[in-house]
Amino acid sequence: MSPSFANIRVPAAAALLLSSIFAAQAWSELSDEWLDVVYVPTPHQVVSRMLEIAKAGPDDILYDLGSGDGRIAIASVRDFKVRKAVGIDLDPQRIKESLANRAKTVVGDGVTFLEADIFKTDFSEATVVTLYLLNRLNIRLRPILLGMRPGTRIVTQSFTMNEWESDYSEKVEFEENGTKGTRNVFLYIVPAHIDGNWTLDDGTKSWSLAIRQQFQRFEGTATIGERSVEIRSGRLSGAAIGFTIEIEGRQARYEGKTDGNTIAGPGWTAKRKY
Repeated sequence: MSPSFANIRVPAAAALLLSSIFAAQAWSELSDEWLDVVYVPTPHQVVSRMLEIAKAGPDDILYDLGSGDGRIAIASVRDFKVRKAVGIDLDPQRIKESLANRAKTVVGDGVTFLEADIFKTDFSEATVVTLYLLNRLNIRLRPILLGMRPGTRIVTQSFTMNEWESDYSEKVEFEENGTKGTRNVFLYIVPAHIDGNWTLDDGTKSWSLAIRQQFQRFEGTATIGERSVEIRSGRLSGAAIGFTIEIEGRQARYEGKTDGNTIAGPGWTAKRKY
């Protein structure tokens, strides 16, 4: 009679070894996916334009995800005077190149490079994020990026965020080492979160707003008494908000800023209902 596998007892040490092997394999698969991004250097003209589109400047902290040889992080401090730049890459060879390139440039302590997994690294302090990753990695990053402070600028190269539409896009031309070409660059501005129910007061009347948000766009209904109308042309740019309500046959435009719990504009305020 052949033995029953259910009756085979695995010693504790062997079980620990097996679990370690499986954990290592899972990490290897994750790392392989991350390292599967073939390193293609971003042309220097495209680097400069990406930073211009991001409006990078002295008040910014920049994180470059998948930083390659470090050129974006270095350029942000050297050319745009960014206060702090951090490049993250999982490939030790790229980090080695980055450190060598930093040593050739006068950027002081303003540029740091981390050999790390971008999915396991906290970059929430960033005000500007740059990345040149495959689409599937962009999509995995999307929830993290959307959880960042409203107004954070994200600039991607070649690959988009799928349903999250860019706030601006541009085809950037370059010529480098005898090669001419173009790269598509996309700007995303992290929107504030306003999905839900609000009460709007404009000094003469009070509306109940039910907002349905899809990234930087939103729609919904505005209700006063028994009357409900559509919220139209709703859009966010960071904490800045704008939308239109039809009042007695005319289009009333509301614009303001939100902190997530209140919205305030000229002559009107709105508070979130809980």
